[in-house]
Amino acid sequence: MADIDLQKMSKEELVALQKDVSKAISNFDERIKAEALAKLEATAKEMGFSLSDLMGGKKAGKVNPPKYRNPDDATKTWTGRGRQPQWIKDALAAGKDLEELAI
Repeated sequence: MADIDLQKMSKEELVALQKDVSKAISNFDERIKAEALAKLEATAKEMGFSLSDLMGGKKAGKVNPPKYRNPDDATKTWTGRGRQPQWIKDALAAGKDLEELAI
């Protein structure tokens, strides 16, 4: 990995880097989950079953990745489905656009 001299970066470059790192971390978990699911499906197939057979007939549902992140607390995300979390409502009420919260 390349060494990055944070001291020589502008604020805009640092903010862009922070956004890229947050996105990479979020995508990392989704990628690992997808790899685990593929391995489980392959193992089940080798043994003559589908994953849904082993899960009691339930299909392994697709998990929607988060589309929006709370700028004040990066641990709070929302997929854009279902009820809006309070932090989304608060941001919209404060005049922010939903696209400003996009990951």
